[in-house]
Amino acid sequence: MKIIVICSGGLDSVSLAHKIAAEHELVGLLSFDYGQRHRKELDFAAACAERLGVPHQIIDIREIGRHLSGSALTDDVDVPDGHYAEETMKVTVVPNRNAIMLSIAFGVAAARKADAVATAVHGGDHFIYPDCRPGFIDAFQTMQNHALEGYADVTLYAPYVNVSKAEIVADGARNGTPFAETWSCYKGGAHHCGRCGTCVERREAFHLAGVEDPTQYEDPDFWVAATGAFSAEEVK
Repeated sequence: MKIIVICSGGLDSVSLAHKIAAEHELVGLLSFDYGQRHRKELDFAAACAERLGVPHQIIDIREIGRHLSGSALTDDVDVPDGHYAEETMKVTVVPNRNAIMLSIAFGVAAARKADAVATAVHGGDHFIYPDCRPGFIDAFQTMQNHALEGYADVTLYAPYVNVSKAEIVADGARNGTPFAETWSCYKGGAHHCGRCGTCVERREAFHLAGVEDPTQYEDPDFWVAATGAFSAEEVK
């Protein structure tokens, strides 16, 4: 398949890009600037595209993102510390973000005659992000089948949707993903903070996968207490 990968520059999407490059025909990476405070992640997406020798396009949807207010990722709201299972983590939700990005990506894929759009949503996202769940992925595919009927046949490829982040780390290691060249932290500082939900999840994933974590964290040990106190219940 000729596949376009939605790549944020994070561990999941960069691992997915390397997976696609190894198993299919990677035709390009697509990133979105929606006004995220951790915009530095886009530099890591660009580096991934250069490394894999494919085009990289950043689509500017900052004006849309400006209206999706209330999220710690786009507004002047503190990014909370702790595990994703904590109620406070819901402040990191950007309403309808994946639906908006995927709709644009499907239009791009249809125009470029690509066979699929790949997204790195995974099982660990189910608890807090409704647009990362299998039900959303299936419904979105159905919607796009109608939207592009008679014009294009584009598949939504989400190979990680039912697996853990630790399994993504293991898969990324198999495909030679340079994990040090990925960015996860929502706070967008000089180094990963080690305390926000995505840093805690990242650190735990390397531990569970038995893969060395090359990431430099400001607080490298916080994840132990954070993961010991909470266990997210997967939402289907």
